[in-house]
Amino acid sequence: MNLNLTGHHVEITPAMRDYVTSKMDKITRHFDHVIDVSVILSVEKLKQKAEANVHVRGKDIFVETDSTDMYASIDSLVDKLDRQILKHKEKNADRRNNVVLKDDELQQLE
Repeated sequence: MNLNLTGHHVEITPAMRDYVTSKMDKITRHFDHVIDVSVILSVEKLKQKAEANVHVRGKDIFVETDSTDMYASIDSLVDKLDRQILKHKEKNADRRNNVVLKDDELQQLE
């Protein structure tokens, strides 16, 4: 998994980089086929904003959150991202299982 971390109007400290990488490990534990992750951390007046664009096989997943604290916005970003990736994973599993069922039904009809 390639992780690109960018900061707009904020300096990415080593502590922030370690925090984001440790949180992104949760994503790779649930889904192995993550190709590329791009995270953008930005500050707009009193809003601390975090965005992530995740490239998985067959789909790009985009998530954004904002909060008054950067670490809180990173936490909510990872939670939202985890939900969307699990949803994508379950959809793919359902599609694969339905194809097998259709083939079995065809064999029973013959």
